[in-house]
Amino acid sequence: MNNLYEERLGTDRMWPLVFRMAFPAVAAQVVNLLYSLVDRVYIGHIPGIGTDALAGIGVTGSVIVLISAFSSIVGAGGAPLAAIALGQGDRERAGKFLGSGFVLLVCFTVLTSAVTYAFMRPLLMAVGASEHTIGYAMEYLSVYLLGTLFVELSVGLNTFISTQGRPAIAMWSVVIGAVLNIVLDPLFIFTFGMGVRGAALATILSQACSAWWVLRFLTSRKATLRLERRYVRFDRRIVLSTLALGVSPFIMASTESLVGFVLNGSLKAYGDIYVSALAIMQSAMLVVSVPLAGFSQGFIPIVSYNYGHGDAGRVKECFRIVLKVMFAFNLALVLFMVLCPHVVAAAFTSDARLIAVVERAMPIFLAGMTIFGLQRACQNMFVALGQARVSVFIALLRKVFLLVPLALLLPRWMGVTGVFAAEGISDATAAVCCTLIFAWQFPKILRKAGDGARNG
Repeated sequence: MNNLYEERLGTDRMWPLVFRMAFPAVAAQVVNLLYSLVDRVYIGHIPGIGTDALAGIGVTGSVIVLISAFSSIVGAGGAPLAAIALGQGDRERAGKFLGSGFVLLVCFTVLTSAVTYAFMRPLLMAVGASEHTIGYAMEYLSVYLLGTLFVELSVGLNTFISTQGRPAIAMWSVVIGAVLNIVLDPLFIFTFGMGVRGAALATILSQACSAWWVLRFLTSRKATLRLERRYVRFDRRIVLSTLALGVSPFIMASTESLVGFVLNGSLKAYGDIYVSALAIMQSAMLVVSVPLAGFSQGFIPIVSYNYGHGDAGRVKECFRIVLKVMFAFNLALVLFMVLCPHVVAAAFTSDARLIAVVERAMPIFLAGMTIFGLQRACQNMFVALGQARVSVFIALLRKVFLLVPLALLLPRWMGVTGVFAAEGISDATAAVCCTLIFAWQFPKILRKAGDGARNG
């Protein structure tokens, strides 16, 4: 079997390797971002109902994020462990992570779809829908749920392609779906007059194509790590290991949903226009976080492979590159949004009142994200190194321990401004804490890995 692509993770020069691995993943994630943004841009400009429809789609985002978060258990939990196994030369164990991951994703699909359909209206009302927006939210979500399996498989298994050193293949799985979504959105929304249902239908058809591409590659002879029938089963030890590491990225993703429940619920008391404003600002945050998530998908296999191989020098070299790139990119984009909120708001709506609300709130909402590149770099390094417990703590710190209490307490003294300020304060505090924890733990992790390699 030709393992040349995998071996390059441990031999190629680091700077070119990081960007060769990361560029396709970043491109894929940027294109994937259009799934969300294109829907919201088109919906926000529907004549007469755009602002209310945008608020309705905004509140579904919290539920959709929660559903999609389950795929991160496999994609960000099982895939790094498979990469570590490949670095150790244990191909059978790597195959088990892929096969058991497939089983988990099917189980997650059944669980999340059944629960969401059963409690759709109360869930959406709890997350911030009002009597004016609940209809749009239910229209969108009821169609979107039909494609849950496609979402879970395409997102959860795609990282196993990058793990094999094939980021370009992983990129195309996302590009194909996103381009199709861009084409179908205006056709279904405006030409066929389907409104928000059309946006949801375009999304699930696009995700189906992405899922087909991923499965086609992982079951082909081109894959060095294939989805084989003998491994598609519930292996208790493998599943527990996947869950142990995957719970951190799951919490990172799912707590975004929790925050949506809290923030939208708080803002609803001040009016639907603030819920619409939050939908725009969270979309703006995605413009920063999604490319960085793609960059993480690119460098995590490199770190995991070399960590499994016992090469601490290459792990440290990769981290230095990652820290510089992620911090600089994050800072540049957030500063632009803080200084030019009108430009961002106008892309989503022509409603002058809504634009004015975003202009006032966005500098407060995004201020703490200026240094958040530090946390993105350090936390993803913990995941790449298989450090489940500390990853879980950091994931909980930002959203559960900081943001939720602040979002509930600050409005008592600051009104609606306090809801937006909670995000900025929690982002900055979590970034500082995460960086300090990483500086303390990273040398210990590398020493332990070096000792293990020498004893092995």
